[in-house]
Amino acid sequence: MAVTEATRARSDARRNRERLVSAARELFASAGLDVPAREVARSAGVGAGTLYRHFPTRDDLVDAVLEDACEELVAIVEAALAETDPWRGFTRYVEDALVLYARNRGLKDAIEAQTQGCERIRRLGSRMRPLTAKIVARAHDAGVLRRDFAVGDIKVVLAASDRAAEVDPRLSQRYLGFVLDGLRSEAS
Repeated sequence: MAVTEATRARSDARRNRERLVSAARELFASAGLDVPAREVARSAGVGAGTLYRHFPTRDDLVDAVLEDACEELVAIVEAALAETDPWRGFTRYVEDALVLYARNRGLKDAIEAQTQGCERIRRLGSRMRPLTAKIVARAHDAGVLRRDFAVGDIKVVLAASDRAAEVDPRLSQRYLGFVLDGLRSEAS
């Protein structure tokens, strides 16, 4: 009997954790990382104590929630690097990352802030920096990207296009087109 109760308790705990991650993933994606913990717990149908038992800190919850989004961002970079045309690889990365940011405000918040101390975001940054640098270097080497464009400028391009989307989602792609046209080497 005790084994059955222990098994049931572990099963309930696992189910509660999954519900919390699912609720937080949805809330963070739509509203960003500032969603209160109590709202995550309420949305998951559990109490705040259950949330804190599974995720003692906000960073623990953010790390669990962003796992899939981090892998999706890595896949975007890898797909961009697989492009044979360096300009197409560069633009594909910027365009696809912007779409992911628009779909997942929590990921965008975590990457932009990086002060939250999330271990997953730190690891993502360590993994992404050399890959992103390779995308930029390939475009530079092919002579299709302005020489004065640096890897860190990608964040600025994404942030500006994302801000345009906040005003009107249709503007984001339009402004991104303007920016990308201005980044071509012949535009400098």
